[in-house]
Amino acid sequence: MDLELRGKSAIVTGASKGIGRAIALAFAAEGADVAICARGKDALDKTAAELRGKGVNVCATTCDVSDAGALEAFLEEAWRALRRVDALINNPSAIAMGDDDEAWRLSFNVDMMPAVRATRKVVPWMAENGGGSIVHISSGSGRMAGSPPAYAAMKAALISHSKTLAVALAPQRIRVNAVAPGSIFFTGGFWDMVRLQDRPTYDAVLASIPSKRFGNPEEVANAVVFLSSPKASWITGALLGVDGGQYPANT
Repeated sequence: MDLELRGKSAIVTGASKGIGRAIALAFAAEGADVAICARGKDALDKTAAELRGKGVNVCATTCDVSDAGALEAFLEEAWRALRRVDALINNPSAIAMGDDDEAWRLSFNVDMMPAVRATRKVVPWMAENGGGSIVHISSGSGRMAGSPPAYAAMKAALISHSKTLAVALAPQRIRVNAVAPGSIFFTGGFWDMVRLQDRPTYDAVLASIPSKRFGNPEEVANAVVFLSSPKASWITGALLGVDGGQYPANT
């Protein structure tokens, strides 16, 4: 299926590894120009080279998204480089696994506020261009109990934020959706570390997934890029689970 993204532009924050990297590569495979950021320069440069290899324009900038000024500077640079923003994907997470003040601070400053700030920044550009798509990367942890409180609460807040903005921005033809990945495995990622450090937990989670396997970043990316495309033009305010059946409730 042609997703009609050739010649369009996407910004993906937190895009040097894992899900963010897969999303950026999926956009590039569809012919979209891409702006990416991440904290680590080496991984960012490697991903940028992969993107350029697909023949699209690429803007890649090191950025700590929890720094409001740095995030704004990256977005301004992306705007200047790409000259349009058709899609914004808010992806970073601190993956804070505690319930102390530091876990809450990290989760708020990395998972939540960068999505709020980036969305606020790009909306006028999208409106000027006739519309666009925003996707928040939430988590199955934001839908049900059982995860560390700070992480789960911020992922739930992203869902709420997307729902509110979907209604507010619909008249400007800007769609806002959220994607809730389940347990996603990639080398060097969270579940890879659990596999190496806590095999009983890894095996227990694997056994609990109805599909009997972990997901991969490309499966999340496929959903995100579809939601960002004109083929999803009547989808806004949606929460799409990409979890192999992990989320058990009806709603």
